[in-house]
Amino acid sequence: MSERPALAALATRLGIEDGYWSTLHRHWVGTSDATREALLAAMGFDASSEEAAGRALASWIEPAAPVGDSAPARCVDVDEKLGARGVFGLVANLYSVRSAHNFGFGNLGDLAALVRRAGAAGAAFVGINPLHAGTNRAGAFCPYDPVSRLYREPLYIDPLGVPESAHSPELGAEPRPERVAALQRAARLEPAVLEGLLLPLLRGLHRRFLAATDGAGTARRRDFERYRSSEGAPLENFAAFQVLSEHFEQRNGRDWRRWPEAFHSPAAPAVREFRAAHNVEIGFRAWLQFELERQLGQVAEAARGAGMPIGLYADLALGSSGGGSDTWTWPRLFARGASAGAPPDDFSSEGQNWGFPPLVPHALRADGYAFWKRLLAANFRHVGALRIDHAMCLRRLFWIPEGRSAAEGAYVRYPETELLDALAAASRQAGALAIAEDLGTVPEGFTAAIQARGMLGSRVLMFERDGWSFKQAHSYPRGCLLTASTHDLPPLAALPGEDDLELRLRVGQIPDGGRLELLRSERHELWRALSERLEHDAGFDRTEGLTSLGPAVARFLCASPAALVGLQLDDLGAETEPINLPGVPSTRHPSWTRRMRLPLESLLDSPVAAPTLAAVPPERRSH
Repeated sequence: MSERPALAALATRLGIEDGYWSTLHRHWVGTSDATREALLAAMGFDASSEEAAGRALASWIEPAAPVGDSAPARCVDVDEKLGARGVFGLVANLYSVRSAHNFGFGNLGDLAALVRRAGAAGAAFVGINPLHAGTNRAGAFCPYDPVSRLYREPLYIDPLGVPESAHSPELGAEPRPERVAALQRAARLEPAVLEGLLLPLLRGLHRRFLAATDGAGTARRRDFERYRSSEGAPLENFAAFQVLSEHFEQRNGRDWRRWPEAFHSPAAPAVREFRAAHNVEIGFRAWLQFELERQLGQVAEAARGAGMPIGLYADLALGSSGGGSDTWTWPRLFARGASAGAPPDDFSSEGQNWGFPPLVPHALRADGYAFWKRLLAANFRHVGALRIDHAMCLRRLFWIPEGRSAAEGAYVRYPETELLDALAAASRQAGALAIAEDLGTVPEGFTAAIQARGMLGSRVLMFERDGWSFKQAHSYPRGCLLTASTHDLPPLAALPGEDDLELRLRVGQIPDGGRLELLRSERHELWRALSERLEHDAGFDRTEGLTSLGPAVARFLCASPAALVGLQLDDLGAETEPINLPGVPSTRHPSWTRRMRLPLESLLDSPVAAPTLAAVPPERRSH
């Protein structure tokens, strides 16, 4: 109950909810006045006193909603795309893929090869992590913490696939340089080292691109200029941001909020002068995005050639880094002084702070949803399905005031109908499915609302239990993507053992030996329950170990009504280390950097992968 009526009224008008039901403590958690005041300040409103809150409330004019059709738009639904059948596909962390082709970081050439191999096995899609542009500093790699969700990470470029590389002996020479060989052998990603190797090579290719005088070279430059013109100011700002980040890195770092104030806006005179002085390098950064676009288009062509009815299944991360290009270019759309996260729950008793600023609901509407529409269009290109990370953000998002704990946060409402209208329009424009990651604390009625719009939900075998008993395959809905696990959980091969629990103890995620013993007991019970379900429903033989587990899981998932079944590449490769330990800082454990042990060239023929793929029934295969 608020003791400040003007503050409470203003907070309600701007979407700050009065409280939420705690799934951890099983009681109502009310929003405090201190939290209301802090979140309003993050939205740009002074509510530090009742008088100030009253003035803000009196002057507040709600932005007009866009005029559109009184009938809600629908996304392309699964029956339109597939008919009544169900399909399967592979889901990969592309950066972790090991191959003789890449430089220690999975790239779009590897993705094209994976698509062809998956298509030959009858897969309808290949799912990948977000390809958004990141920071790539030592220990800072994370595909879900991008500097921009509009543009892609240049480390995914296949340098041998750039047309100009045909005339570059330094790229085609064998044996490869020793530093490339070292990156290929490494057990973990070294993105900063790779960037230092790859960017000079790509600059050389860019110089050849600029200097080419033959017909193909001239045509390619025309294509680039058309791309650059069509992208307009957002691309130019992103490219300038990349160059400025490199320029200021040693003195101030790559976070624009730490740069000299004269450089805090793309339109600032100092930035205009910088652009003029660095126009070639800015053009190079734009060219990298052009090449990423071209190579991703080639992957989509490979998927069509392989007979995949869906093709690429991409991933849109929830947010953009506070010090990144998106917030530099559109600062008014993002909160200042608050981060997105999650309240304390059964998954994390302290709650979660994801560290990036949330988009401001009323600012999105005042913008006519231009940023949201551009974001969707950029991420739907070349794909047959797009996953919306933490899709509950379409209805509400948990905001945490800067410097406070997650327990002091509150939910903020978003214009769900209008966001979904734009999403449906983008889905229709692309002819692609929209998949909601509706896992965790899901608001009442949300899953039904998105299904009514034609979106698919997400279901994860490891989460679908009644107590300790796993649900039967027939209990899953058709309108979902079904997988065995997620990137926040250990791979299947880890479940019979305890290596991942020991890792979590070493890095402090498990606080002590007593807690470890409890989790060991829970793991034993989990493995027993899963084994029993798979033995009964899918022919799992414990005595055969992993060579029986993979096929049994595939048979179980494929026996469900789920329209899409995703088999994770980590499971096909029998990986045991989790790719991510949520909530553990990179100083204690380098999440997202574990590379696959098996090379792509032999992975799908391995002793675990081959029988797992063979267990997929004919009716799930594309051909």
